[in-house]
Amino acid sequence: MQITPHVYNMHIDDGATSHPGGSNNFFVGDPSEEMILIDTGDYEREWTRSILDYYDELGKPKITAIVITHGHGDHTGGLDRIQEVMQAPVRCHPKLVKHLQKLLDDEDAVVALKSRERIVTGGGVGLRALFTPGHEVDHVCYYLREDRVMFTGDTVLGASSTSVGDLAAYMKSLELLTKFKHDTICPAHGPVVPAPRGANLVRWQYEHRMGRERQVVAALEKGISEVSKITSDMYPKNLKKGLRPSAERNVNTHLRKLIKEESVEETPASFKLNN
Repeated sequence: MQITPHVYNMHIDDGATSHPGGSNNFFVGDPSEEMILIDTGDYEREWTRSILDYYDELGKPKITAIVITHGHGDHTGGLDRIQEVMQAPVRCHPKLVKHLQKLLDDEDAVVALKSRERIVTGGGVGLRALFTPGHEVDHVCYYLREDRVMFTGDTVLGASSTSVGDLAAYMKSLELLTKFKHDTICPAHGPVVPAPRGANLVRWQYEHRMGRERQVVAALEKGISEVSKITSDMYPKNLKKGLRPSAERNVNTHLRKLIKEESVEETPASFKLNN
């Protein structure tokens, strides 16, 4: 499916509950000239086959690069088979290079990106690599200035919030993305978000996280000190049981950020034997 003049989306309904709305792999450039592929999907043969079938539909253009958003298996799973077909260099965050070299058994096939590097392809367009740690330390978003598109990987999803490892780094990454003018969000999971909502989604995610942080602080001010009880104070009473672990992880992530900023002090737990 063509999204903008230089963006084509291979969408797959992977059925994952952690990111509703399916998953995406994007081809960027001009099918009659050269293109870039963003991510290579999960290990499932169906996923790999879907990417390669869509590549055939595009006319098998020369792929100037396969760029990776981060090292999770649902973004690099088909890399060995797809790279073998496309014979393109793989570009990724420097922290991911060695892992992908082992995956391909080829040191020369994987080249580290530089921060803000522009990767040029067909149609006179190029992707700007933006290092965006938070979801993972090796995460990279890609900006297509010509079509005002931001490829957000797992940093910003199309239909849900993402999981975050380092919230302080994540918030800085969201701030970075807002500095690049875009109308459309092309996430790794969930629907593509077009204008006008796409222009404001990153800022909305930032404000959403700040709102959650204010709720955590408010719970602490009430004297609530345990993660499970803070979660109960913040979230609706009818929160689905299956979402409870995710909510508690979210609270813990905010607490880690506040501890790092020295706004909150953690009191170590104590232990004793049961009589």
